[in-house]
Amino acid sequence: MLAITPIPALSDNYIWAIVKDKDLIIVDPSESQPVLDFIAKNSLNLTACLLTHNHHDHTDGLPDILKAYPNLTVYGPEEVAQFATKIVKPEQHFELFGYDVRVIESAGHTEQHISYLFGFDYLFCGDSLFSAGCGRTFTGNYQAQFDALQRFKALPNSVKVYAAHEYTQSNLKFAQAVLPESCALSEYQEYVDILRSQNKPTLPSTIGQEMQINPFMQAVDLAEFITLRQQKDNF
Repeated sequence: MLAITPIPALSDNYIWAIVKDKDLIIVDPSESQPVLDFIAKNSLNLTACLLTHNHHDHTDGLPDILKAYPNLTVYGPEEVAQFATKIVKPEQHFELFGYDVRVIESAGHTEQHISYLFGFDYLFCGDSLFSAGCGRTFTGNYQAQFDALQRFKALPNSVKVYAAHEYTQSNLKFAQAVLPESCALSEYQEYVDILRSQNKPTLPSTIGQEMQINPFMQAVDLAEFITLRQQKDNF
């Protein structure tokens, strides 16, 4: 079992802290100070960093973190080559904290966006999948984004989903506008509203949960996905 904690950053980012014993892996550090404070407060040993893609709100914390940890191992796709010490490619496997880590291609938001699956337990998916939503298709490659969601749909329902942003409430507003009414959706909306009223994160979600409440995961084909994504862009 890993202890996984969200470190809040910027206005709505989560930098995921993966802890085993006193060792730490961080995912998509948008800011450095919250990470350095978390390390100091918990007396942790930073061992690695995982990057999903090359947007500033996922990498801007790295330069200062690397000043403090110049030998840090940084995993990432080719598009973050300026930071990564280990470039990883889709369907590559490596080991961290005793887990097999599978690199899942999840392009569309950026050209080389990837996600990291620890065993069949934890999915760190950056901006490719959110609770009740998915990232904007900045590349214009809707096929790539749709294909990424099909890969996620093929994972076990129990896989926990650690997305990089707290967008669940606004995503659910769109989901309620486009999906048929359902108990699953209204119950989840209620649960999310309670969490946010207490300033608690709505993540992680699970693949099973997303299959029930995420319109993009329910899109049956590319045409339907494109329609939904363009509707959401203008919602």
